[in-house]
Amino acid sequence: MPITTSQPADSASPFASWKVEHIALRVPSFEAAVAWYGEKLDFRLKHSLPLAGLTFGFLSPAGDDRISFELLAGPGADERPTYADLRSSYGLQGWHHVGLHVASVDAAVDELKRRGVAIVSEPHDVVSIGLRVAFFADPWGNLFELTEPLRSQG
Repeated sequence: MPITTSQPADSASPFASWKVEHIALRVPSFEAAVAWYGEKLDFRLKHSLPLAGLTFGFLSPAGDDRISFELLAGPGADERPTYADLRSSYGLQGWHHVGLHVASVDAAVDELKRRGVAIVSEPHDVVSIGLRVAFFADPWGNLFELTEPLRSQG
């Protein structure tokens, strides 16, 4: 039986103003990452700059400027593993994936496949959390989850 707790937002918390602003991804090549995210996901490069021996770039999704994906690009980082399936990704500590809400998981996966993106987990329903989900990976082992609410049956 799942354990569920529900706590209201705490506007008195000293952290109540926190909002997610960006997600940072370490990649070996700035040009390759900008090209992949642009061609495969329609992300837009907002700006870039050299800093501390790396190139930093800020990309935003096609229709959302509220969040950006910060690229830290340059040689010298260890590679993340690639995943044959979702279960094989559970063996690495730390950040696991970025969740993206989409209008249709199935339509998004169909388009990603058309664009040659590696699908790690095909669309499936997770009734216990009320979502239809799928996972894909970029060429550097970063995982992304696509989610849409399950539609009520009846």
